[in-house]
Amino acid sequence: MQNTGPPSKVLRNERNGLSLAARVESVLFVADEPILAHRLAEALEVTPERIHEALQQLTSHYEGSGLRLQHVDGGVQVTTAPEAALCIERFLGLEARMHLSQAALEALAIVAYRQPTTRPTIEAIRGVDCDSVIRRLVSAGLIDRVGRADAVGRPFLYGTTPEFLQHFGLQSLDELPDLEESRDDDAQMVR
Repeated sequence: MQNTGPPSKVLRNERNGLSLAARVESVLFVADEPILAHRLAEALEVTPERIHEALQQLTSHYEGSGLRLQHVDGGVQVTTAPEAALCIERFLGLEARMHLSQAALEALAIVAYRQPTTRPTIEAIRGVDCDSVIRRLVSAGLIDRVGRADAVGRPFLYGTTPEFLQHFGLQSLDELPDLEESRDDDAQMVR
């Protein structure tokens, strides 16, 4: 059989012995932040559709393992499974996982469900000053300033971070329970 021209870049990449999913995994492994699918497609010289298929394969591959794909702001990254946090912290000599006070959990829930939101809004809902709680959540990396409100004094707007998702083992904010569902659960506990 006669070669009529140079092989395509896709064929050269396939000949290296790694599947597309393996090459996507390699790129995600070295990336220090979430990568958009179109950026992965450009880097690996394939279509975004093929990237999405490879990401689905990786998600299935990681089920039950110590790694996960985390989707953040339209991008994706490889992270460790939340269930492995204690042994990883112990190995790295880090402090035990941060324990959040009831006040911090309440403020964090308000930010998660109403983001972007302001400190005055959080305080109005909780009925108490939240300045120190918000500072602790920001320093823990669970929330961050995401802008300023178009209101008197232009207060900061706060939103959750990728660390928030990781801390609670979520892939995206869509996995937060519905507020109505939570109220139903609370009502059943009271009965």
